[in-house]
Amino acid sequence: MNIPSELKYTKDHEWIKIEGEIATVGITDFAQKELGDIVYVDVDTVDETVEKDEVFGSVEAVKTVSDLFMPLSGEVTELNEVLEDEPEKVNTDPYGDGWMIKISISNVSEIEGLLSAEAYQELIGA
Repeated sequence: MNIPSELKYTKDHEWIKIEGEIATVGITDFAQKELGDIVYVDVDTVDETVEKDEVFGSVEAVKTVSDLFMPLSGEVTELNEVLEDEPEKVNTDPYGDGWMIKISISNVSEIEGLLSAEAYQELIGA
């Protein structure tokens, strides 16, 4: 199981890469395997401020649709437009080219509530 130690995680299977006040968000390797082949990524919250734990979009796989939950409160500043034509990048490179959004973090104290790689591993039983 691929769980990079430098990232933070949520119980909802999002990963977060924090660089100063900006966070890049995607779904974990575990989540993309559970969902199966991803056919569509829907994010309509660009330029909107979304609170922690609110839905910022959804991922559609062959068999199911899954909501995406905001790991930290902030403004969605960028959407990975590559996913519009190549949603399968989430399956093939979830921590790289398959990232979903970038946010401007509005409450840095929420970072403390995120899971470490070790805690996420325990959560999924890896």
